Amino acid sequence: MTDWKLSKTYDSTAGEVRWDRFGETGRDPVVLLHGTPFSSYVWRGIARSLAHHHQVFVWDMPGYGASAKAEGQDVSLAAQGRVFTELLTHWGLTEPAVIAHDFGGAVALRAHLLHDARYRKLTVVDPVALAPWGSPFFRLVGRHSAVFDQLPPALHRALVREYVTSASSPGLHPVTLDRLVEPWLGDDGQPAFYRQIAQADQRYTDEIQERYGTIDIPVLVCWGTDDAWIPVAKAHELASLIPGAQLRLIPGAGHLVQEDNPAELLAALVAFLHDLD
Repeated sequence: MTDWKLSKTYDSTAGEVRWDRFGETGRDPVVLLHGTPFSSYVWRGIARSLAHHHQVFVWDMPGYGASAKAEGQDVSLAAQGRVFTELLTHWGLTEPAVIAHDFGGAVALRAHLLHDARYRKLTVVDPVALAPWGSPFFRLVGRHSAVFDQLPPALHRALVREYVTSASSPGLHPVTLDRLVEPWLGDDGQPAFYRQIAQADQRYTDEIQERYGTIDIPVLVCWGTDDAWIPVAKAHELASLIPGAQLRLIPGAGHLVQEDNPAELLAALVAFLHDLD
């Protein structure tokens, strides 16, 4: 599916957000959040599948994908949590089901715990949620983002391709890899890539980690068993901290579960959304 394009815009406090929705109006709403350094593109297949029975909302966070990228832009977890809360109001959603991957997991958790965003159910997929997080590469770039930003475009492209590739266990299709890398190229994309890493700060999850025990909505934790970015041990730890949380491990999948084993992930999501377990 190379025809993924978000047709709608919202002027958020952190810049223009591109978003879209699928499925018939009036159906139970589901909102999908992507992680870093990705975009809503990673949800393309699952979004269209869920739209057979739900109204599905997707968006690119400010600084990501097709959304606005600008010098000095606040693309931190704090900003994204506020923007997500704004979007829920803009969409008129009071208690949607939320499915969030990676960095998006922290965004959804912050919106819920700090900004009173209400969800019917929450699924987190290999989320950034527990300290410590950030690979050695991620931390290195964060400390020296201004230096990395000066890389020649060809070297930058190679670095981003290698980094994104490492999120998959079996490997990514070349077309998929190209689509995931493309937003981070060029005069706007290259500085945006290093900007979002520079602003990634563990304190944004430290602020909420002690509150996980207060979550009183149904929660599903999904995790790729072969995740090389965030070890699967974190899945068990997170599920133990959230009262009543269900845990579903996805075999043969790395950090990008949506690409590595979409069928297994979709089955887990549908069962949770429809109380089939």
